[in-house]
Amino acid sequence: MTLLVIALFIINTYVYSNLRQRYIEEIKNNFTTQAQILSNRVLLAVNEFDNTIDKLTVSQIIEQIGHLIEGRVLIIDSSKIVIFDSFHILNDEKIDIYEVDRAIRGENISNIYELNIHGKAMYISVPIMQGDRIHGAVLISTSMDGVYKSIENVQKMLFAISLITLLLVTMLSVFFANFISKPIKELTIAMKRTARGVLNEKIEITANDEIGQLAHAYNFMNTKLSHIEKQRREFVANVSHELKTPLASIKILAESLIGDKKSNIDTHREFLIDINSEMDRLNNIVNELLVLVDLDEAKLELKLKSYSLNRVVDKVVATILPLAEKRNIKVRVEHKDNVQIVIDQGKIHQALINIIHNAEKYTEQSGCINIKICYKNKYATIEIRDSGIGIPKASLPYIFDRFYRVNSDRARKTGGTGIGLSIAHRIVSLHQGKIEVISEINKGTTFTIELPIDPRQYCVT
Repeated sequence: MTLLVIALFIINTYVYSNLRQRYIEEIKNNFTTQAQILSNRVLLAVNEFDNTIDKLTVSQIIEQIGHLIEGRVLIIDSSKIVIFDSFHILNDEKIDIYEVDRAIRGENISNIYELNIHGKAMYISVPIMQGDRIHGAVLISTSMDGVYKSIENVQKMLFAISLITLLLVTMLSVFFANFISKPIKELTIAMKRTARGVLNEKIEITANDEIGQLAHAYNFMNTKLSHIEKQRREFVANVSHELKTPLASIKILAESLIGDKKSNIDTHREFLIDINSEMDRLNNIVNELLVLVDLDEAKLELKLKSYSLNRVVDKVVATILPLAEKRNIKVRVEHKDNVQIVIDQGKIHQALINIIHNAEKYTEQSGCINIKICYKNKYATIEIRDSGIGIPKASLPYIFDRFYRVNSDRARKTGGTGIGLSIAHRIVSLHQGKIEVISEINKGTTFTIELPIDPRQYCVT
């Protein structure tokens, strides 16, 4: 607002000054032209023999054109004696003022004076000149009060326009400030509530401007936070259950061993085998959680080296194959290309274990898992297709989310914690790759992993 006031002041000052100067300059040029015309006519009254100006002739000339001149006219000879005064006050008197003096010397002069009684007046003088000979001067004086009054009226009008402009801008500023600040205040209140843990609120979006986009981003963030919070609670419940179940089993088995004094060594061995199995289950949960923590490290550095991707896949399949054979699941590997790739072998091995083991767990007995390795669009591609139970369409966007499980009951029975696919997705992302999945209920699921041949070329240093 202060800048607007300063700008209006500068504009008004400039317009007023420029208008005043141009107006006065125009009047000066107009009267100078009139004085020069009169000077040329007065030359007709000059006596060529004695270089004097005939008063009668001058009077006749003034009578002819005097009505065209808005001001007092004085005709002065070379001795500064007034030959003619249109006001008939200074006739035959000597006038010695600056303008007459300069005109007698052959110059055109104009000045504005502040007169005590009559206000402002402009004096214009031009020489009566023929060749190099100066016969006298023409002096015109005119009141400038009307001119300055007009300029003053313009100044008042400019001030009024500026004041109206300022009021309009102020009103518009207040309106737009309220219009803009209201959604910002609502957004601030909503964010404070979000900070306090209220995650189910959304802001109504009424515009598509920057504020509207910010509100849209907030709603999107709140939805994601709600989803993450839901996952967190499910994870706490799931992990608690996962830890509680084996711990309870171990406790019961241990108490049975302690209290049983009659059972033989084979029974004790069976109990110890069950305890060992439950311990393995606990260890698996803890290890997966530690892997997640490791992958979340901001300064995590991949141990990148060149490997044969075909061999890495073969090693993973060799690990999974005994589990698959127990359930008569066929695992086929198709090496379409011999793929040499730069990877962190340990982490890619972990990612493939998680995905292929998942395929084995969710494939029914006597099913099949087909794995294909090839080059595709300058990427190394691994396609893992199973004939399993499939994934519901509604669950596909969330399967890589941490702690998400499509079927919680089945996951617990198979030992799943909802972490494996999240780990695999994170590892592939760290290699600047991507995972895509398509699935159909009761027909199977296909995971496609694409990895750059050398992820180092995508790293930003």
